[in-house]
Amino acid sequence: MKAVGLNEYLPITDPNSLRDLEIDRPVAKENDLSVEVKAISVNPVDTKVRGSKSKSETEPRILGWDAAGIVMEIGEKVTGFKPGDEVYYAGDITRPGSNSEFQLVDYRIVGHKPKSLEFASAAALPLTSITAWEALFDRLNISRDGADAGKSILIINGAGGVGSIAIQLAKIAQLKVIATASRPETIAWCQQLGADYVVNHRHNLAEEIEKINYPTVDYILCLNDTDEHWQAIAQAIKPQGMICSVVENKQPLAMDILKKKSAGLVWEFMFTRSMYQTEDMAEQGKLLNQISQLIDNDTLISTCKDLVRPINAANLRSVHQRIEQGKAIGKIVLADWS
Repeated sequence: MKAVGLNEYLPITDPNSLRDLEIDRPVAKENDLSVEVKAISVNPVDTKVRGSKSKSETEPRILGWDAAGIVMEIGEKVTGFKPGDEVYYAGDITRPGSNSEFQLVDYRIVGHKPKSLEFASAAALPLTSITAWEALFDRLNISRDGADAGKSILIINGAGGVGSIAIQLAKIAQLKVIATASRPETIAWCQQLGADYVVNHRHNLAEEIEKINYPTVDYILCLNDTDEHWQAIAQAIKPQGMICSVVENKQPLAMDILKKKSAGLVWEFMFTRSMYQTEDMAEQGKLLNQISQLIDNDTLISTCKDLVRPINAANLRSVHQRIEQGKAIGKIVLADWS
């Protein structure tokens, strides 16, 4: 089967950083679905995993953690799925990814694709939807049913993949949403998604939200450069408020301001459940099914902003480069194998 992968971790400008391959088709066993991949999308995690490092792989490594496709085979322990089902998922970072014609994925972290979306639009959703959902509702413990209506949340990098979903979910939870963006097109996108206010993350965020009469906010979701924004985050969070970040820090974070405020910091990493085979691993499949319902009810919209055809190494290298340059709005999707 066709695939795109790597043996060496090289700059994306190197043609060998991602190569077209022919590899064996995997066979579904136990908890696995074998999925014929119809569309994929690229996330910052793909570029981080692929980024330059001295190690090399004996067997090709297949990246890709977003896909939509059709179930072809099921393992003997699988329930709730059958061949022919249309599905979408982010997958497991410890296993071969979605940049291949067929992929094995644990059925517990797979959702039934929104009926109203084609494969390409669906492929934009899984990783960002899981990350945003877990960050808001599992880590920050925001009520999905409106019990926290009127509380405020600052979403840093609102126009990115996760931010684009988080804005919509936060509005469903009836929060006041302050998103950050810095370009006219990203500001417009955040507004289209429902942000109540958009402020500039190129400036001091604490000062930016004060200008719109929010001296502090109840929640902060950091989706970009925790180190750069940390002082402003600590200043902007309300006493007893909660912060969630998906971006690891490179330097120690000064925690003294948070202690004085009795404010909390939690992390979100959407691969935790699959990586550690947690008891609640199946929650990811359940939440993807809920996302599908919200899409089919026209409560959420897909964040697919650009579609590239076909899926091959050259196109994936181009998309990786765009992600690294920070120029993407929403999600970039690739569909169909050449």
